Amino acid sequence: MEIIPAIDIRKGKCVRLVQGDLRDETIYSQEPVSMAKLWKLKGAKRLHVIDLDGAFSGKLTNLEIVKEIIQNTGLSVQMGGGIRDFKTIERVLSAGVDKVILGTAMVLDRAFLKKAIQNYHQSMVAGIDAKKGMVAIRGWKQVTKIRAIDLVREIEQLGISTVVFTDIQRDGMLEGPNFKSIKELASAVHIPVIASGGMSCLADLEHLKKIEKYGVKAVIIGKALYTGKIDLKMAIKIAKDPVVSSVPRKKNAR
Repeated sequence: MEIIPAIDIRKGKCVRLVQGDLRDETIYSQEPVSMAKLWKLKGAKRLHVIDLDGAFSGKLTNLEIVKEIIQNTGLSVQMGGGIRDFKTIERVLSAGVDKVILGTAMVLDRAFLKKAIQNYHQSMVAGIDAKKGMVAIRGWKQVTKIRAIDLVREIEQLGISTVVFTDIQRDGMLEGPNFKSIKELASAVHIPVIASGGMSCLADLEHLKKIEKYGVKAVIIGKALYTGKIDLKMAIKIAKDPVVSSVPRKKNAR
């Protein structure tokens, strides 16, 4: 299982939100590039970078910073937030981004998604964000009537290669992932799933590894890394270990 540190960029700074709420923002670094260098030093091979300004406005805003991250670290980057047309996809890929995450545009326009997959296939990743099992779009501000499981089944048929699944209610809460929802979604398709939202301790990672066999190929960790609740080096070690056992679980762990 791969461990992917998250870097959320808003107004040029590295921040974390709670459940995607801009009113509940913590700035962890004025320099996202420096943060990326730290995660590389601790063993990261890939970064999950979100342009929060782009996610909320619909227009990519922080691409130059992402480009600097790539140039200064050489790490693979998967990026989302405000990527809603082909011109923007081209800009992102030209900046050196490895994987482009489509969210809102994918949900609203299947024809766009289908053509994006046809043109850029392995570079396309579906970002499915859900609240109580229902897909949310436009920076999580709008909850649709589309079930996450139905959407992932549909887009698998279109040829998407990977899905990032985020449980909004767990994101930034440090309460543990929604293991049940992750397992259900991963079991519903044959493509790899990257879990996101709620990681709070190493015991959560060991629990997640137990459902790796259902197709959970990686996990994105954000706030727990920034607060020191999870050490990236140890997380990477556990993720690579075929034996799951050692970390004592929290009493309230799910």
